[in-house]
Amino acid sequence: MPATPEDLFQKFDDLGITHSTEHHDPVYTVEQAQALCADLPGGHCKNLFLKDRNGDLYLLVCLQETKVDLKAFRRLIGAKNLSFGKPELLMEVLGVEPGSVTPFSLINDTERRVSVVLEKRMAEMDLLNYHPLINSMTTQVTRDGLAAFLKDCGHEVQTLDLDITDAAATDGS
Repeated sequence: MPATPEDLFQKFDDLGITHSTEHHDPVYTVEQAQALCADLPGGHCKNLFLKDRNGDLYLLVCLQETKVDLKAFRRLIGAKNLSFGKPELLMEVLGVEPGSVTPFSLINDTERRVSVVLEKRMAEMDLLNYHPLINSMTTQVTRDGLAAFLKDCGHEVQTLDLDITDAAATDGS
């Protein structure tokens, strides 16, 4: 059974990670999130759950305004033909539904199937905002809190400069 937001908040408390959460209507796109959460300080982020031709899985976590060119990103990480992971795979591996993808969902990836890639600009921000496993809330943590959480989940993290955009950029949430 996937972790709940309450399980996540308990994990934060156990790790000494300061967090605050805002409740709002469910959001499914970056635009919807911007309309409801623009007043929250810190980096507002989007998360892409990706799969390559070899079956390797990736979670790309970046600022919501970052344009992601999947072809350039694929070359950067050495992946083969990236595409978005199907909802069934997302639920199986990260325990969340589309629209709720978040680095916090790594709490459910106990087999460590997902490679985590953080955008450098985002990782340098003091405060970061993500869904806490569901898209009707936004939870804020510090960058150090995020790092402690990811370490506790046992995931190796790559931090990359994603300033690799061009006119063929692909956006997602």
